[in-house]
Amino acid sequence: MSFVITSECVKCGVCVDTCPTSAIIEGEEQYIITEACINCGKCEEVCPIDAIKGMKMNGV
Repeated sequence: MSFVITSECVKCGVCVDTCPTSAIIEGEEQYIITEACINCGKCEEVCPIDAIKGMKMNGV
Protein backbone atom coordinates (compact mmCIF):
# COMPACT_ATOMS: atom_id res chain seq x y z
CA MET A 1 0.00 0.00 0.00
CA SER A 2 1.14 3.51 -0.75
CA PHE A 3 -0.04 6.71 0.89
CA VAL A 4 -1.02 10.04 -0.65
CA ILE A 5 -1.94 13.37 0.84
CA THR A 6 -5.09 14.77 -0.73
CA SER A 7 -6.02 18.36 -1.52
CA GLU A 8 -7.94 18.44 1.78
CA CYS A 9 -4.56 18.95 3.53
CA VAL A 10 -4.38 22.16 5.57
CA LYS A 11 -0.64 21.86 6.30
CA CYS A 12 -1.07 21.48 10.05
CA GLY A 13 2.23 19.56 10.29
CA VAL A 14 1.06 16.69 12.49
CA CYS A 15 2.05 14.11 9.87
CA VAL A 16 5.49 15.68 9.38
CA ASP A 17 6.22 15.38 13.10
CA THR A 18 5.03 11.75 13.14
CA CYS A 19 6.87 10.38 10.09
CA PRO A 20 9.83 8.21 11.22
CA THR A 21 11.70 8.64 7.91
CA SER A 22 11.04 12.35 7.26
CA ALA A 23 9.29 11.34 4.03
CA ILE A 24 6.74 14.16 4.16
CA ILE A 25 7.76 17.51 2.72
CA GLU A 26 5.99 20.81 2.19
CA GLY A 27 4.57 21.41 -1.26
CA GLU A 28 3.00 24.61 -2.58
CA GLU A 29 -0.56 23.83 -1.54
CA GLN A 30 -0.21 20.71 0.64
CA TYR A 31 2.33 18.31 2.05
CA ILE A 32 3.75 15.61 -0.23
CA ILE A 33 4.88 12.07 0.61
CA THR A 34 8.25 11.26 -0.99
CA GLU A 35 9.87 7.97 -2.00
CA ALA A 36 11.44 7.77 1.46
CA CYS A 37 8.04 6.56 2.74
CA ILE A 38 8.18 3.07 4.30
CA ASN A 39 4.38 2.69 4.26
CA CYS A 40 4.06 2.45 8.03
CA GLY A 41 0.74 4.34 8.01
CA LYS A 42 1.52 6.49 11.04
CA CYS A 43 0.74 9.66 9.09
CA GLU A 44 -2.71 8.40 8.12
CA GLU A 45 -3.45 7.51 11.75
CA VAL A 46 -2.64 10.99 13.10
CA CYS A 47 -4.12 13.22 10.38
CA PRO A 48 -6.88 15.19 12.13
CA ILE A 49 -8.88 15.77 8.93
CA ASP A 50 -8.33 12.42 7.17
CA ALA A 51 -6.42 14.03 4.28
CA ILE A 52 -4.04 11.07 3.99
CA LYS A 53 -5.27 8.01 2.16
CA GLY A 54 -3.83 4.54 1.67
CA MET A 55 -3.79 3.55 -1.99
CA LYS A 56 -3.46 -0.03 -3.22
CA MET A 57 -0.86 -0.40 -5.96
CA ASN A 58 -1.57 -2.54 -9.05
CA GLY A 59 -0.08 -6.00 -8.76
CA VAL A 60 0.74 -5.64 -5.08
